[in-house]
Amino acid sequence: MTDEPRAVPRGPLMSPGFWLHHAALEWRATLERNLRPLGLTPTQFNLLASAGWLSRQGELPTQQQVADMSGSDRMMASKVLRVLEERGLLARRADAGDARALRIELTTAGRELVSKGVQTAVDTDRQMFGADAELLREHLKPIAAHRIPG
Repeated sequence: MTDEPRAVPRGPLMSPGFWLHHAALEWRATLERNLRPLGLTPTQFNLLASAGWLSRQGELPTQQQVADMSGSDRMMASKVLRVLEERGLLARRADAGDARALRIELTTAGRELVSKGVQTAVDTDRQMFGADAELLREHLKPIAAHRIPG
């Protein structure tokens, strides 16, 4: 019997960022698989859900507000929202006070799909994080808070 010292993990295996990155990749891949039967990608779902959430706060959100809430860049959001509009899930209308801004309104079909997508996302979170979801959320919130608008 030898008394060899145990190997101490080194390199990326010691980095919380390494594990967060790979956990995020796995979560996104799982969400993508789970959203597929609804005909949505995670990006499409995030934009639709963000539009729905923001519209509950008062006036219809602008395309830029939806992009910011979802974490998408402006050009990506514009392209994806155009596709969602072509699918009849939302309408983009010029803002009366700012000709450069577009207001986003979910259609009935869009609201119904968002509702199903939200349940899918909740189920995915439950599947991935189980009983640790609340603790994990509380650890991640202060890290991500500067990126989330208002």
